[in-house]
Amino acid sequence: MWKFQVAAVSLFALAACAPSTEMPPSVLPAREATEVPAAPAKLMTWDHLTSRPPVTATQQIRWGEGSTDIVDLWLPEGAGPFPVVVVVHGGCWQKSIADMTLMNWMADGLRNKGWAVWNIEYRGVDEAGGGYPGTFLDVGAAVDVLAQRAGEYNLDLSRVTGLGHSAGGHLILWAAARSRLPDNSPLRVTDPLEFQGVVVSGGLADLEASRPVTQPGCLDAVYDALVGQPSSERPDPLEDTSPARLFPLGFPFVSVNGAEDRIAPPMLGEALTVRAEAEGDQTALIVVPDTGHVELVTPGTKAFEVQAEALASFVSGMND
Repeated sequence: MWKFQVAAVSLFALAACAPSTEMPPSVLPAREATEVPAAPAKLMTWDHLTSRPPVTATQQIRWGEGSTDIVDLWLPEGAGPFPVVVVVHGGCWQKSIADMTLMNWMADGLRNKGWAVWNIEYRGVDEAGGGYPGTFLDVGAAVDVLAQRAGEYNLDLSRVTGLGHSAGGHLILWAAARSRLPDNSPLRVTDPLEFQGVVVSGGLADLEASRPVTQPGCLDAVYDALVGQPSSERPDPLEDTSPARLFPLGFPFVSVNGAEDRIAPPMLGEALTVRAEAEGDQTALIVVPDTGHVELVTPGTKAFEVQAEALASFVSGMND
């Protein structure tokens, strides 16, 4: 059994000992994932997150000349070498909705758990040069800079994981799967950084399945700009833009969904997990009760702890 599944089931068992008014996360193989019973809950809004006291990265790294060619590095205390989480923000691929600072509190929470956090920025589809291929090239380049600069900050490249929220869930899974891109894709690189595992947090990683499900102003509104136009050389734009077309990915990943999330409902995580499992990937689905979209990137929530546990499971036992 994949060791994350053991860790996740342990979380389930521990949570089950809590008072009966608190439901534990549902850790289910994809084929058993069913509708989560509705529970009354007051869900968080973005104001709940952004009104928290500000937190600050250790250092900002500029890797190119563009205004979005930046990475925020969050280093934990100690000398290292540090395991690394590459973090990718969402915002429906649109900078007018969100930028990298939305992940500051998530990055700080993970830093406090001993992770070096590599929080990347990229051009949105609503920015000059964004969309296909610019958005993808930015994400790939920001990940590759990690490999180039790791020695300066004592970052352990053998323990690299990823976490992406919402649209960022699509982008981080894509970035980790770049070795699977078609040979003729302009997005392909020869030696992409290897990830030990990825958390897709309320993610929209299957673009085809997500388009009719998520809110109309999100993926559907930017779909053509994001994936690019078909051509004779590239008849199916999803072949190098949607991670679901790249299975098997060859590394484990976990889909974490809020039971009450209306932007990325659990059915998307379930379908992605079923598809990946059928192709032979190691994967799992976690549906967190009383949780919407914002709780997933908010330290102190049940969803945050579940995702931190998933990340730790990917590198458990390595370099001990």
